[in-house]
Amino acid sequence: MKDPLLNSLAYISRYYGQANSPDALVAGLPLKDGLLTVHLFPRAAEIAGLNAKLDTLPLTDLPPLLLPVVALLKNNDACVILSIDYEKNEAEVILSQSDSKQEWIHLDELNQQYTGQLFLVKKRFRYDERSPEMLKNRDGHWFWSTLYQSRKIYRDVFVASILINIFAVGAPLFSRLVYDKIVPNLAYDSLWVLSIGVFVIFIFDFILKMMRSYFLDVAGKKSDILISSKIFSHVMGIRLEAKPPSVGAFAKHMQEFESIRDFFTSASVTTLIDLPFAIFFMIVIYMIAGPLALVPLIGVLLLIGYSFVVQRPLRRTIEEGSRLASQKNANLVESLAGLETLKMFGAESQYQYRWEEAVAHMSNWSLKSKRLTDSLQNAAGFVQQFLNVAMIVVGVYLIGNGDLTMGGLIASTMLSGRAVGPMIQVAMLSTRYNQAKSAMGIIDKLMQMPTEQEEGKRYIHRPVIQGKIQFDNVSFAYPNATSPALRDINLTINPGERIGIIGRIGSGKTTLERILMGLYKPTAGTVLIDDTDMNQLHQIDIRRNLGCVPQDITLFYGSIRENIALGRPLASDKDIMLAAERAGVTNFTQQDSAGLEKQVGEGGAALSGGQRQSIAIARAFLGNPPVLIMDEPTSSMDNRSEMFIKRQMKSIADDETLILITHKMSMLDIVDRLIVMEQGKIIADGPRDKVLQALRAGKTQKSEPKKDNASTPEAATTAASAQDALKKAVTEQLANTNVPITAEKITTAPENKEKPTPKAQQSKANVVRNDKPI
Repeated sequence: MKDPLLNSLAYISRYYGQANSPDALVAGLPLKDGLLTVHLFPRAAEIAGLNAKLDTLPLTDLPPLLLPVVALLKNNDACVILSIDYEKNEAEVILSQSDSKQEWIHLDELNQQYTGQLFLVKKRFRYDERSPEMLKNRDGHWFWSTLYQSRKIYRDVFVASILINIFAVGAPLFSRLVYDKIVPNLAYDSLWVLSIGVFVIFIFDFILKMMRSYFLDVAGKKSDILISSKIFSHVMGIRLEAKPPSVGAFAKHMQEFESIRDFFTSASVTTLIDLPFAIFFMIVIYMIAGPLALVPLIGVLLLIGYSFVVQRPLRRTIEEGSRLASQKNANLVESLAGLETLKMFGAESQYQYRWEEAVAHMSNWSLKSKRLTDSLQNAAGFVQQFLNVAMIVVGVYLIGNGDLTMGGLIASTMLSGRAVGPMIQVAMLSTRYNQAKSAMGIIDKLMQMPTEQEEGKRYIHRPVIQGKIQFDNVSFAYPNATSPALRDINLTINPGERIGIIGRIGSGKTTLERILMGLYKPTAGTVLIDDTDMNQLHQIDIRRNLGCVPQDITLFYGSIRENIALGRPLASDKDIMLAAERAGVTNFTQQDSAGLEKQVGEGGAALSGGQRQSIAIARAFLGNPPVLIMDEPTSSMDNRSEMFIKRQMKSIADDETLILITHKMSMLDIVDRLIVMEQGKIIADGPRDKVLQALRAGKTQKSEPKKDNASTPEAATTAASAQDALKKAVTEQLANTNVPITAEKITTAPENKEKPTPKAQQSKANVVRNDKPI
């Protein structure tokens, strides 16, 4: 299926020297039905290092300086307009279905399909290392920069707040005039005039408050969507070595954003905006009642002082509560994920104790936090009551001295409530503030975690990989590990090879697969793909060309079809069915009325282990990748299903590479070359039969140049111990396998396998797909 917008953007990126594969341009974007939408186009352009803006322009008014542009056509189509010749009334375009072929079409014909909207696309300016760091960081903070995008809305909110607080003076001044002027003179006409004026002010005050609330809701919604997208996109791109070890705690950390959102989208913002106007109301009180303004000022200072005293212990209780909530959530997720295991071994009570212990500690800290919050609220209420009485007492003395009128006292008392009100609200919002501050720190750390795609880095566009793989002195250690998982790996895999990798558990086989898939970066050494450092290639391009069956199969809630097409939403039904047949999925779906629409349950709970492996193999087959990496692909299958999968793996095209990681010796008859790993090292590499014979004889041989220190006693001792350990492990494998391997049963492989020449006319489509298990 063609994606017009994506194809157009891919061409524009090449036009500006920002070549990216289509898959890389939409990596991590929330595609609908697998297609790039108008709404997502600017975000995809940003990935390509471009700026895109949707505009409405007729083609006749399109300045040449704006070209090239992406024009939106009818029927959800699009094209790239490169130039327009107004004299000939023609436009040079690239249509979405033309495979980047330029052609001239008549403007009238183009106008018939043109919707009137187009994307103006330009290359984004890039700072180099000579620029100051403050200029390079144009995107700014993940949170504040997003709020800055709504600055016009917040500007309008601030203007509305100024008017609302000015209108708030209307009622106190009305009361003052009534008591001082209207009542003594019984001026009824003036009373009605003033009443109508105040009523009009109240109407405008109501309208402005409604508008302010609406604008804050709009800004909050916009920021919520943008920031949530940023956070989730960053999490999806985090390098696995930086990922926190606990999924439950990690999920809780992501939920901390809700505290920030609640603080900035609630009445808190209104209170903070109204806070500066407390000074304005005190000035008005001073103009009306003179020294009476000192009373609310003293009350505000007392409240601020007590708030500062409480802040430090309150912040500590909130931070401890947040840590305990993360631990409680981690225990919850772990226990739910392993509920079946807990029941099998009767370990429910252990996790019940952990749960109740976490809840008890969390409740203690929550109680401390609530006590501090309640003390603030009670202090605020006390100060407010104290001010009301103090204002009246002081006001009476001022009236007695002739310095204040009755109306002035009433107006000042009303204004004191407006002056102190925001401060009281701030005191009561201190809990929310500390929660938001704690959450901000947590999310900040999360957003600083390294991602797979380095910002600003340009990758080599490699949509098709031939399959040559080289490991050059590669070593790797997992985070916080005491010893490396891989040590000085030197390995070359040529296109079309059939390679098996065996070794004891923990020998580094699966780690080798993860390094090759780009899930982890080597701590030392280099991995080359088609003679190019894989760090120069985009991870999307690498993984599109590597079909992988991991050791731990993960299925997602949905149908079998959706799980097979994971990451390939545009795959046709024909391709999905073909992959399902090759992987043996149809062998257990044909008897089910739902077929491929059968729901797998969360994590594939509705399927057996062998069925989950079949779906994972179908994923790897889908798209016919040039390299297949299979880690224990049949460990949960019966013998008949395993034989079926072996026949399908044998039938892959000659130019496809197979890397098989297994503990099953019965699977080794489909490989020609065998690699043996022990303690993170390759200790044997060569033709399958010779390696197996050497293992039985207690000898291992690695096809690589000998080192100068290979003859030292220490090296000999190390090699001997490794050989003894491996001989024991392989002997156990040979003894436990259902299909014993002997030299007579294995076809001898050539000692030096050259890069094979693909069969001239053999097509992947011609491979037999309909084999059934015996």
